[in-house]
Amino acid sequence: MTDRNGWLDLIEENPGHSQWYVDRFRKLAEDGADLHGEARLVDAMVGRGARILDAGCGPGRVGGYLASVGHDVTGVDLDPLLIAAARADHPGVRWLVGDLAELDLPGDGFDVIVCAGNVMTFLAPDTRRPVLTRFAAGLRGHGRAVVGFGTDRGYPPKEFLADAEAAGLAPDLLLSTWDLRPYRDDSGFLVAVLAHAGGSRD
Repeated sequence: MTDRNGWLDLIEENPGHSQWYVDRFRKLAEDGADLHGEARLVDAMVGRGARILDAGCGPGRVGGYLASVGHDVTGVDLDPLLIAAARADHPGVRWLVGDLAELDLPGDGFDVIVCAGNVMTFLAPDTRRPVLTRFAAGLRGHGRAVVGFGTDRGYPPKEFLADAEAAGLAPDLLLSTWDLRPYRDDSGFLVAVLAHAGGSRD
């Protein structure tokens, strides 16, 4: 039996949670909050016009910014309400409803796959390694996956890195924040930049 996805559990317990999440970030944007730290890091990793997958895109905060600065973005999320918000707030971007654990990634590979917002910790535990395997398969030869999540959310970094290794991904860089602070064993957050183990597949 497949474990439960944590986001689906949340919205089953509280059907208004998705709309609350959308409204929260819209209000933060209206108030001038800086919501683009993750996207700036990703933007710095690639040249203009890169193919980027926003995996677990929610209402499009990260992918929308990356599209606005000239990248070819696809966003995927399993919550139709969040995808509807992404389409409304960031038109012209390819937003898809889909489960990362079951998704056949579109196109001929991505230069970057970004998975922010604690998405990895919401995944059903028995789907985490398969999702990372799909990330590895979806990356172009020199592509990288950038995954960020809180270290106290039930997915220890050592377990995540073991899953990444099993999926064929190796860490290029481990950070504790999206603004490039080094990762330490006691860090409350992990930002892992992963590449194909053994180098490019080109």
